[in-house]
Amino acid sequence: MQSENRFFDDLAKLVNGAAGTFAGMTREFESNARERAKEWIGGMEFVSREEFDAVKAMAAAAREEVELLKARLDALEGKGAGSKPENAN
Repeated sequence: MQSENRFFDDLAKLVNGAAGTFAGMTREFESNARERAKEWIGGMEFVSREEFDAVKAMAAAAREEVELLKARLDALEGKGAGSKPENAN
């Protein structure tokens, strides 16, 4: 009976060791995969959210300025809001 217990003890140690090794390999694989993904994405020159929002705000401000300048130009040229453009067919 003693030999049977020793066999199961050894088997349990082997399974626990294999499970620990497998868990370590899994953590290492995930770590390497994350690192590779960061390198790959970093090489694609994506912009950050802050940079995107800044450029978006600049574009909105530029559109507003263009509209104001169009209105000013129309006023200086004597065009009203209801008049037809000169090159309309």
